[in-house]
Amino acid sequence: MTEQPASYRPVRVTAELDAPLSRWLWLVKWILAIPHFIVLAFLWIAFLVISVIAFFAILFTERYPRGLFDFNVGVLRWSWRVSYYAYGALGTDRYPPFSLGPEPGYPARLDIAYPERLSRGLVLVKWWLLAIPHYLVISFFTGASHSCMWGGGLIGLLALFAVIVLAFTAKYPRDIFDLVIGLNRWVLRVSAYASLMTDEYPPFRLDLGGEEPAAPVTP
Repeated sequence: MTEQPASYRPVRVTAELDAPLSRWLWLVKWILAIPHFIVLAFLWIAFLVISVIAFFAILFTERYPRGLFDFNVGVLRWSWRVSYYAYGALGTDRYPPFSLGPEPGYPARLDIAYPERLSRGLVLVKWWLLAIPHYLVISFFTGASHSCMWGGGLIGLLALFAVIVLAFTAKYPRDIFDLVIGLNRWVLRVSAYASLMTDEYPPFRLDLGGEEPAAPVTP
C-alpha cells in the first residue's frame, strides 16, 4: 500500500463564512430549501441501496466500485451544501446548486479520497460496532445518530444563536462559526467512515474553523 504524506486526510471538509449575510433571510431558508429536501430524500434512498451493494463488493473484491463511490460522495456533498445554507450552519445566503459534483465555487465543500483498497474484515464491523462511540457523540451534535440531513442538536442551537446575533449586529460570530464547522466536520468524517468510504478511523478531536487542518505528524 502506498504510504500517504503526513498532511493526508481522506475526508476534507472546508467552509467559508460569507459576508455580509442577510439579517432575516434565515427565517425562510427552511422554505427555500424544500426542493432540495425532496430531492435528497430520494438520493438518500439510493445512497443506502448503493452502500449495501458496496458492502458486498468490498467484502469480495476489497474495492468500492468507483462509480458507486462517486455517487455516494456526491450525495454527501449535496447534503453538506444544503445543511450549510440551511440550519446546519446558516453560513451563506448563496442558494445551493442541484449537483452531485464538487462545485469548487460554493463556500461549503467536501472531498473524500477514493480508496484503492479497503479491508474485508473492517467492512463487517466498522459501520455498526466500531462507529458506536462516534454515534453517541454525534447524536448530541445533530439530534440523530447517523445523518447528513441535520439541523438539530447542538449544531442547530449554535447556528440559531449565531443568526439571532446576526439579526441584531449584522455579524455572524466568528467563534461560533468555527465551532459549528468543527462539529459538522466531525459528523461528516463519521458519515464517510460508517458509509464504508474509508478505513481510517475518525479522530475523537474537534478541528475548528473553515479550513481542514493538516494531519498531525506521527513521530
